[in-house]
Amino acid sequence: MPGSDGAVTATVVTAVPEPTTTGHPDPNEPNTFSPASGDYPGRHREYDGRHRADSDGLSVWATAQSTGPVQRRGRHVPESVKHPARMLPAIAAHAIAAYTQPGDLVLDPMCGIGTTLVEAIHAGRDAFGIEYEPQWSNIADANIRHAHDHGATGRASVIRGDATRLTSLVPTALTGQVALVVTSPPYGPTVHGLVRPGADGVVKYDDRYNDGEDRGNLAYRDLTGLTDGFAQILAGCATLLRPGGIVVVTARPWRKHTELIDLPSAVIAAGRRAGLAPTERCVALLAAVRDDHLVARPSFFQLQQVRKARAAGMPMHLIAHEDVLIFTKRPSPRDGTGVVA
Repeated sequence: MPGSDGAVTATVVTAVPEPTTTGHPDPNEPNTFSPASGDYPGRHREYDGRHRADSDGLSVWATAQSTGPVQRRGRHVPESVKHPARMLPAIAAHAIAAYTQPGDLVLDPMCGIGTTLVEAIHAGRDAFGIEYEPQWSNIADANIRHAHDHGATGRASVIRGDATRLTSLVPTALTGQVALVVTSPPYGPTVHGLVRPGADGVVKYDDRYNDGEDRGNLAYRDLTGLTDGFAQILAGCATLLRPGGIVVVTARPWRKHTELIDLPSAVIAAGRRAGLAPTERCVALLAAVRDDHLVARPSFFQLQQVRKARAAGMPMHLIAHEDVLIFTKRPSPRDGTGVVA
């Protein structure tokens, strides 16, 4: 995070002890994982070219068979509901199962309340995240502790800072160590949030990434600024990826007035600028599959938006999926591996 003098500072919010369960390292070795300290012992196995663990190999991910609150129940602390744009845990879990093996290192450079990190450590992977907003990094910290209290065996840590300066926040020892990046860009300063009935109708709350005082958050930029910043983040991720490493980004389009904002295409362009090669485009369902039909799980705001659009003559439909954009690191011309020798 930029300091008052413009310098970059990084505060480690979490350093969680690793449980000494069967299959983990000697309990006498250092038992914390803190990326900012540079002491990551490299517990994950060497890359062996078998990162795709999804036996079905389907491009449509059935990630909303249960609702978001059901997926998070008992897995996240109650304060997690305050974040206005939470990733479905099943999306992160599917990506982790499909593209990593136990012991691998997972990164979310915009980790929010730590959904990716929680799913990674429950799956026996190690993970770390970057989060700009102190409120969310504190909740991510609590969610990691909660996961360990409920049997998660991986290790995780959160660094508080500006992910557009990712390589200045993370020690060089982690260069070439990350197996998988799972993340999602913000969708603007105001998102769905929560509602409650009020005297004058429905009252919206918890619908912003912060209180609006700090405009350093990417959510406050226009689409060009957002994609430029996201390209910087992805470039940092490319530096940290190991050979054969994968980047998974979820995104969906939205409408601003009547104009369609094609965020998925903007993310693909940002990935290319960051030195990543698009390799797959999948679909993560936001609706349940029941007897060959999709059962939509819209928020109050999605329903309201669709109803208003149709009343105005625009044939809008409920969003039933997110695009899942999958990238790999382009090989370096110097050694053919994606890592400069």
